[in-house]
Amino acid sequence: MKENIGKQIVSRMKKCGRGSIFFPSSFTAYGDIKSVSKSLERLTNDSFIIRLANGIYLYPKIDKELGLGVLYPSVEDVALQVAKRDRAHIAPTGAYAMNLLGLSTQVPMNVVFLTDGSPRKIRLGNNRIITFKHTVPKNLSFTNKTAQLSTFALKEIGQSNVKEEHLKALRQVFSTINEKSIEADYKLMPAWIRKIIKSFYE
Repeated sequence: MKENIGKQIVSRMKKCGRGSIFFPSSFTAYGDIKSVSKSLERLTNDSFIIRLANGIYLYPKIDKELGLGVLYPSVEDVALQVAKRDRAHIAPTGAYAMNLLGLSTQVPMNVVFLTDGSPRKIRLGNNRIITFKHTVPKNLSFTNKTAQLSTFALKEIGQSNVKEEHLKALRQVFSTINEKSIEADYKLMPAWIRKIIKSFYE
């Protein structure tokens, strides 16, 4: 029975393709969590899959052309898969939002996402941490992702610390975005952030 579970798991992973992320709950149709977890442990020991974090596994994509070895998913890819499993919504915030917008070149070791799901921390390899912070629905109600990212990035910087270089980078980002697509999001922004974003369209 256990061997059968292992074969079913391998078959499912191959169908999904290399680079796919899985959890023990992905395979509960094949057996109970304990049996599934043991099968995943065996597949990890056999180097068929890689354990990214506690209860998170990767069917690895290997770069043979350039010899780069295992192509690991981005932190955001992992976070999105966790959110999908939990049926939660997430949004990058803090220093990570700044990095995504080009307001900072520093990639934080602790990547923070706001979520309407459960708060938690996920420890990945290389000391990277994904932190899910529970938030109010308002913060996840933006229709435009750039408006959302900018709001969280500016909050991280702080009103009194916003410099011309930040405004210049954001102005460039918003130059490709029609104001109509973010009008509904203005009401979700603090007044001082709304004023900054509106100034890009004057």
